[in-house]
Amino acid sequence: MHSLQFTAESSSNGMLERDFVVDGVPGVLWSPASDAADRAPLVLMAHGGGTHKKHPAMAGRARLLVTGCGFHAAVIDAPGHGDRPRTAHDEAEIAELFRARAAGEPEGPIVVRYNDHLAERAVPEYRATLDALQELPEIGTDGPVGFWGINMGTAIGVPFVATEARIAAAVFGQHWPDVLAEKAKRITVPIEFDLQWDDEHISREEGLALFDAFASKEKSLHVNSGRHKELPRFEADSAVRFFARHLGRPITSPA
Repeated sequence: MHSLQFTAESSSNGMLERDFVVDGVPGVLWSPASDAADRAPLVLMAHGGGTHKKHPAMAGRARLLVTGCGFHAAVIDAPGHGDRPRTAHDEAEIAELFRARAAGEPEGPIVVRYNDHLAERAVPEYRATLDALQELPEIGTDGPVGFWGINMGTAIGVPFVATEARIAAAVFGQHWPDVLAEKAKRITVPIEFDLQWDDEHISREEGLALFDAFASKEKSLHVNSGRHKELPRFEADSAVRFFARHLGRPITSPA
């Protein structure tokens, strides 16, 4: 059993936001405010590198999921991010990343190595969080679960989904195939994958190699022009429709 404790609660515009802690790891759960006790599917999310659980990207995706389909959405702070302290290893890797960036050197090798380290710590934490959230009556153990993580969220999500049978569908994207490709070969659930055609860090060939590695019979590649941080916001709308299809929840308002 994993201990889940709610530490704060607020609501606005039809969405209930509850901060929680599971085994010392902070997270947030968003739910429909009007019927938070009603059973609905859960979408676990993972944030990008250098951000946190309540980053606007996370809160925005949660609002689409909650108000558009009545889902529950949850995310935890990754190790060394948000409300979690950095270790000496975290500080060293971040310093090395900034050094490479300032020198105009490729960031990929450092990001891949550091994200792999973070994933080793975060995957068990996501599993514990899912265990705890499924104990809530409004989520339960018999409902479908989705996973949504881009960038570092993909680095954490791919090994998590590869070893977690409860995930029914996942949205990934924008990461290198190193380390992840072998794990992606074990994933067979439906996948939606985002790729930026002009990404200055991840080459087209690298992005396509990771997409190709997934063993899913149903997988969709969404390619847009633009650089790494220019993923169009409408891809979030597409992800919500994707989860609505695969988690059996109708879209109740425009998403």
